[in-house]
Amino acid sequence: MEIYRLPARSTNYIFLLHDPQQKVAAVVDPADAEPVLNCLEKLGARLVAIFNTHHHNDHVGANLHLLQQFPEVVVYGGAEDRGRIPGQQVFLREGDRVSFAGRSGDVLFVPGHTRGHIAYYFPPIHADEMGELFCGDTLFAGGCGRLFEGTPTQMVNSLSKLRELPDDTHVWCAHEYTLNNLEFALTVDRSNLALQERLTEVKATRQRSEATIPSTIAIEKQTNPFLRWDIPARANRCKNK
Repeated sequence: MEIYRLPARSTNYIFLLHDPQQKVAAVVDPADAEPVLNCLEKLGARLVAIFNTHHHNDHVGANLHLLQQFPEVVVYGGAEDRGRIPGQQVFLREGDRVSFAGRSGDVLFVPGHTRGHIAYYFPPIHADEMGELFCGDTLFAGGCGRLFEGTPTQMVNSLSKLRELPDDTHVWCAHEYTLNNLEFALTVDRSNLALQERLTEVKATRQRSEATIPSTIAIEKQTNPFLRWDIPARANRCKNK
């Protein structure tokens, strides 16, 4: 399974999954149709699935346009988002599975940013592969999504669930927020040397206009304060601020 990161709008990333043998593709959180259609044309691939993580327009904005172009497309989303995702046909819950390009993906219910947010985790099937996590706006590189509909308790539970995934899992989050997130992270975790080094690297990456996504679960566990909330030294520092 090949993964293409497609920039959209000001900070969004759309992820196109490609099966070169079958010449088919799936897309995760298509904000806009044009980047997806351009990539499909270059690959000579046919779109067969849309995997939505939640109902916000910058994640589902292209659903209907893509359905018009590819009427056979199946649109997936969370069961709690019934009626809120355009064109949705499959209503997923925790423990359900999806499949693409010979890989099976686990559906994780991760509310907090919205009440119906889900994520898709594709475990590796070969020794030379990494797991692939498509987490929408729940977990960001260096941060997490804002609480629009969910509760802090839900978000903590959701982030704790993602933190349990294997360290070498790729984190494909849907926005390029990493630099701002890490600058904030340093204000609450100043003594974290791994965080200091990562911020320096990300500054250089962004100066070159390069993407910082994907991250990995291992990197996030070392440097993301929202995956380190229960580390005693950091928790005490936050409490005293």
